[in-house]
Amino acid sequence: MKWLRLPPVERCSVTLRIAMTKLVSLFLLIGLVAAPVAGQDSSIPAKPSGRAAIEGIVTKDPDSQPVKKALIELIAENQNEGGDYTAVTGPDGGFRIENVVPGRYRLFAERVGLLDTDKRHSRSDGRVLTLAAGQDLKDLHIRLQAAAVVRGRVTDEDGDPLPDAEVTVLRQTFATGHTHWEQAGAERTNDLGEYRVPNLPAGNFYVSVTPPPDFKNLIEAAGAGAGEPRNRDKTATSYQTTYYPGTNDRSQAAPVQLHAGDDFPVNFSLTPAPSLSIRGSVVNLPPRTSATIMLQSRDFNLVQNGADIRKDGSFVIHDVSPGSYTILASVDGSPVPMTARQSVQVSSSNVDGLRLSPQPGATVRGRLRLESRGASRFDPAQIFLSLQTISGQDDPAPVTIGDQFTNLAHVSADGNFEWKDVPAGNYYVQLLGETGGTEDWYVKSVSAGGRDVNDSGLGVSGGAVGLDVVLSANGALIDGMVIDSKGTPVANAVVVAVPEARMRGRTDHYGKAVSDQSGHFSLRGIRPADYTLFAWESVDGDAYYNPDFLKGYEGQGRLVRTAEGERKTIQLPVIPAPEEEQ
Repeated sequence: MKWLRLPPVERCSVTLRIAMTKLVSLFLLIGLVAAPVAGQDSSIPAKPSGRAAIEGIVTKDPDSQPVKKALIELIAENQNEGGDYTAVTGPDGGFRIENVVPGRYRLFAERVGLLDTDKRHSRSDGRVLTLAAGQDLKDLHIRLQAAAVVRGRVTDEDGDPLPDAEVTVLRQTFATGHTHWEQAGAERTNDLGEYRVPNLPAGNFYVSVTPPPDFKNLIEAAGAGAGEPRNRDKTATSYQTTYYPGTNDRSQAAPVQLHAGDDFPVNFSLTPAPSLSIRGSVVNLPPRTSATIMLQSRDFNLVQNGADIRKDGSFVIHDVSPGSYTILASVDGSPVPMTARQSVQVSSSNVDGLRLSPQPGATVRGRLRLESRGASRFDPAQIFLSLQTISGQDDPAPVTIGDQFTNLAHVSADGNFEWKDVPAGNYYVQLLGETGGTEDWYVKSVSAGGRDVNDSGLGVSGGAVGLDVVLSANGALIDGMVIDSKGTPVANAVVVAVPEARMRGRTDHYGKAVSDQSGHFSLRGIRPADYTLFAWESVDGDAYYNPDFLKGYEGQGRLVRTAEGERKTIQLPVIPAPEEEQ
């Protein structure tokens, strides 16, 4: 079977904007690598008066050797108000960027074979800098660590190489309400069965290998005739996804602990195992239509296609590895898109008797209204609305096939928006800004049929749904200072406003900020509610979405109640990183 890897879902629109801007900057910098001085974005006119400057050095841990030819990027958090700047370090590791528009920025450093990491040795989201007019910020020190590498060889039961197998390095994270596996790197084996996954940060990782297509079984299936079942008298075998140190059961996988600069060998020897299958039928198909079956892993961003489906709607998916899946049936030839989704758990035996009944998707359309009281307005056409599944549902984001459902809707200039072919489920509406200027806005209300569904969620089960969405520019502002036990400001601390327990499955109800070089933070666009504020010196990804993680910090946060348009100033004590992470 052919597996397609889906791109990871971005967790934050700011992160997405920064990542895209960094990519553009990287292309613009090609040919400038040898330049030892700063280069500014030419799209921003040179006006030295009132501009800022930064200066610093890049070194490599643990010996503090200067790093030359490192790419320095200064990316504005608000692209409407600031610019993007680049520089390259000289032989002494030094850099300087001048003529910077005042504002808040993220500072990054990149060099092949080295990683800009945080205190947990994860890839850094950048250092937050707040630059004032005329400020000349000096003595910045960026420390890079040598990246780790996982390498090895994949062979079959006879010791022969298995080319084109995909080796994936994974780490467990918590996002959108549940634990999932996030890809840190992946490579396919060459003709010798060899692979090398570079540029990995330090930490605990899991390594898996997904075998190449089992050509023997594909030929056997083709020889049985189109749409005909395989010979059930003969037990089919196939190579299956295997986890280090050599198990097909993900729960038995052992982590690999990587340190900076490690060159860690991981070899796999795959042996055929009984091939598992999923059998079922697609029912209630309209006349002169057919169906397409796809299988999406809920553990990884993988989609498997190539199911055998007969004219009567029955189907079989061969060579399925144990795991959690969502099976999707899509009707071909129907005048309106029709789909069916069902969760499937595959363990040590075949799954039989599934019944999928495709239904037309819903049309959700509405109008966006802006509520502003003295705040600056913006063009509705500059924003997107996202239709997100309520956390707690086990299924991943819906698979998009052809021109069917996508959860992003662009708001037109007159405030109208629409989602088509929405699968059945429970959703909430989230604001995503295309450009800066939406920081103070939040979704105040979402009404369907005269009922507010902003907190409870919008239930969709076909038909047409009309929404009235109100955005308010009067979100609360919480700013302040993060300090340590000695009262010293703490830079790059992660500040999170955690909502009350009943709303902790909704990531849009959280607020997040990072303290700048002076320890200052600002949470904007906070909806009126009760929150607990935490400030971590470092935190692993989005672990604060995990209720079990938060239990370990009870009593270390500060309770805050916000009202619409309220401004609060708070001093937060930092929660130190564990000693082993220092």
